[in-house]
Amino acid sequence: MSESMSESESESESESDEKTGGETGGEGASPSRRSLLGWSGAGLALGAAATGGTMAALRDRDGNGDRDGDGNAVASAADSGAAVPFHGPHQAGIATAVQDRLHFAAFDVTTQDRAELVQLLKDWTRAAERMTAGHAVGEGAYGGLAEAPPDDTGEALGLKPSRLTLTVGFGPSLFAGGRFGGGMEQHRPAALVDLPRFPGDNLDPARGGGDLCVQACADDPQVAVHAIRNLARIGFGKVAVRWSQLGFGKTSSTTPGAQTPRNLFGFKDGTSNIAGTDSAALDTHVWVSRKDGPAWLAGGSYLVARRISMRIESWDRTSLQEQEDVFGRDKGEGAAVGKAHEHDKPSLRAMLPTSHVRLAHPDSHHGVRMLRRGYSFTDGTDGLGRLDAGLFFLAYQRDVRDAFIPVQRSLARSDALNEYIQHVGSAVFAIPPGVRDKDDWWGRALFS
Repeated sequence: MSESMSESESESESESDEKTGGETGGEGASPSRRSLLGWSGAGLALGAAATGGTMAALRDRDGNGDRDGDGNAVASAADSGAAVPFHGPHQAGIATAVQDRLHFAAFDVTTQDRAELVQLLKDWTRAAERMTAGHAVGEGAYGGLAEAPPDDTGEALGLKPSRLTLTVGFGPSLFAGGRFGGGMEQHRPAALVDLPRFPGDNLDPARGGGDLCVQACADDPQVAVHAIRNLARIGFGKVAVRWSQLGFGKTSSTTPGAQTPRNLFGFKDGTSNIAGTDSAALDTHVWVSRKDGPAWLAGGSYLVARRISMRIESWDRTSLQEQEDVFGRDKGEGAAVGKAHEHDKPSLRAMLPTSHVRLAHPDSHHGVRMLRRGYSFTDGTDGLGRLDAGLFFLAYQRDVRDAFIPVQRSLARSDALNEYIQHVGSAVFAIPPGVRDKDDWWGRALFS
């Protein structure tokens, strides 16, 4: 598989790992949904609980807190109830410090009316602004006509923003000729390619593709699910959910100061992931520039989503030595073969030629890197008593043709880890730039 379970170290890994960083939050922090609706007693208590996040944001604005490479306030990792600012040059949920929970959904656009699609994107943007700030959807979410459905489904009532981020993308099928009155095909980015079939793939069409995607990440699973549910409800009659995936227990980190999480095979995942505070690396490997084209995507990125099934039972019966040989790392400390500590620069030649880390390493691919936001999943059993579990791999990059495709080709051919995993779902999306202000909306540069 791709870098999803590797560390993707670079030559500058030591420098990157020494940088300090924290969870993104702060400036957009807001009271809870319940306090915003004026519920007495409980509203006061919850409002007080949100004060910590608000005060952290005030300290940042006063120059007494940390900021990332773009000047955004960086809140402490403990402040999981804070709000992540929605507006900016890039969409939140990419370089944002990885949250604990994921709800990812891909949609098919069912309307052929261009104006209806544009209005949907505007409505989604306004709803996302409110939900990421901890507000209910719609001004009249509760207290309207009893005969009409409320504007908000209500299950996140009283919950904090929980660092909710919503990230939208456009799939290749959205640009098919003849859709929405014609002309969409001329706006399709050259780098938004249909992924080739890799050796070992066993892709389920019901778990791939899509015209649109929404990635909802939060520290509270109910907040993430609420966000996707409400966007799907708003889109009724214009879009339909094609497939979705829940994820938990972040398996990669964009925060250098955080402890490296582990995947379901028990190995550390994300030792040298691109840091959300490393503006230079983000510009080089993640953000699309104006010279890359097209103009409407400048400041955006490309996302590859892969559902990777893990053969848990087989792995659990494998010796520790073989497990470490497969990855090229020590299972306990996370140190590369022949090294003492996790962040020691690895020696690729000391690893087996089939080790996952060696094959996925940037030095094996002309320095190519991706920003990974993988999440573990467990979806019951497969009907034969085996755990249906694995990794939902999300990777952001500047060009899919130069990053994911060559890396995955190498892994699909020779990676020893292939004995224990299989790619069963796949999708690729162009991620537009961020929403800059209240007058902007997702995809405005594309559709205007």
